[in-house]
Amino acid sequence: MLFNSPEFIFLFLPVVLMVYFSLSRMANKRPAKYWLVVASLFFYGWWEVSYLVLILFSIVVNFYVGDFILTFRESGRQKQAKSLMIAGIIFNASLLSYYKYANFVLENFALVTSQDFHSLDIVLPLAISFFTFLQIAYLVDCYKDHDKRYDFLDYTLFVTFFPHLIAGPLIHHKQMMPQFLQRENWRFISSNFSKGLFIFSLGLFKKMVIADSFAVWATAGFDGDHVMTFFDAWGASLSYTFQLYYDFSGYSDMAIGASLMFNIVLPVNFNSPYKAVNIQDFWRRWHITLSQWLRDYIYIPLGGNRGTQIGTSVNLFLTFLVGGVWHGAGWTFVIWGALHGGALVVHRFWQRAGFKMNMLLGWFCTFMFVNFAWVYFRAQNLEDAHRVIKGMIGLNGFEVSPRFVAMFGSAWEWVRIPAGPAVHFSTDLIFLPCLLAVGVLTLLAPNVTQMTNFSQGYSGRFSYMKTVRFATLAGVSGGVGAVLLFVSSSSEFLYFNF
Repeated sequence: MLFNSPEFIFLFLPVVLMVYFSLSRMANKRPAKYWLVVASLFFYGWWEVSYLVLILFSIVVNFYVGDFILTFRESGRQKQAKSLMIAGIIFNASLLSYYKYANFVLENFALVTSQDFHSLDIVLPLAISFFTFLQIAYLVDCYKDHDKRYDFLDYTLFVTFFPHLIAGPLIHHKQMMPQFLQRENWRFISSNFSKGLFIFSLGLFKKMVIADSFAVWATAGFDGDHVMTFFDAWGASLSYTFQLYYDFSGYSDMAIGASLMFNIVLPVNFNSPYKAVNIQDFWRRWHITLSQWLRDYIYIPLGGNRGTQIGTSVNLFLTFLVGGVWHGAGWTFVIWGALHGGALVVHRFWQRAGFKMNMLLGWFCTFMFVNFAWVYFRAQNLEDAHRVIKGMIGLNGFEVSPRFVAMFGSAWEWVRIPAGPAVHFSTDLIFLPCLLAVGVLTLLAPNVTQMTNFSQGYSGRFSYMKTVRFATLAGVSGGVGAVLLFVSSSSEFLYFNF
């Protein structure tokens, strides 16, 4: 079930909200929690019921491993606690590795040994990267400093809560679990609902109007084996740069908005990353929850910046190499992670040398580098990535190829309006204005946090503002209009693949 589907917007979400707040009026809150867990598992199993077995198995194992780690710590058996934590991490990593990386490893082994490769019949389960990282963090915290025990129902709700389950934000148990214990969060709060509805609608607009529009042009450029000229390649790469941002930030906004309707505050995941003036600034703004996870559970355990400059650089590079591999099994993701790791190492030496750069020049260099690296992130293989890059550096000429224009035209021949005639567009005329308009919007417009004064604190209550009420009405109208206009062309979110 997609956040941008009519089934979710007009049926699933309203029903879950109404039943949840009806049950939460009871003195015993467990029926309301059970309802959220059942609804979340239904949401997860909508694509494939067999996925439920895996996620429930993972939840049961991690809950009891964490419980035993706490028991060992309380009795002073630190060695046993550490051994169990390591075993739990190996279990989670093995589960993720089998489903996500087994075929990649076997394919490269066969390539090195010149043997025939037969891929395993493995279907990547939804959200396995997210719920694996989430539970690894829980086990590490149980060993390090976490003393509060959760019961199995609360832990299951933490892992499966449907707004964040499929593609984040990558939440931490200390951020979410206490919110379910706050008495005021068990009642319907109109200000939270109003603000949540606005944030959800804004995310819906980002996804269906902006991201899905640029997806057409990005697909026309990246998919295929045609030669790409300079303008063709830059059109495709910039299209994907904006598609990915508005797709994933749109999903995060919808997750945050839907969660806020339940009075649960999820962490902000984006803070206008394309306004970043250096690569470190970019990673403080892009996929913030993943950056924090990599820092806390990869970079710091490796040694962080406590050693020599060379050691710190190695730790930084390895951390982002892990981040690249986390996104997918392929050399394109390895290269993407290595590029960002290398850029952060260079930035660190640049800072320590005391060099300065004009802010505008810093923004331009950062954006161009990020756009270049996204080519590897998007390409299906290295050949496709290099085909685009050759075009970007002008090796195939500077004219706009007729074939590429034709591909744009065939992909956007029409947008169907329900119960209405087809509306035709001249794609070669609208592409450049759309690109410029969205570029200006991305750089100058306030983000959702600024528009709503959304706090990253973990109290579910917000002051009610008339401006938010008006913005909610406008956002809902735009969101519903987007659903009605684009329902025939709605697509999955890009991070479902990771």
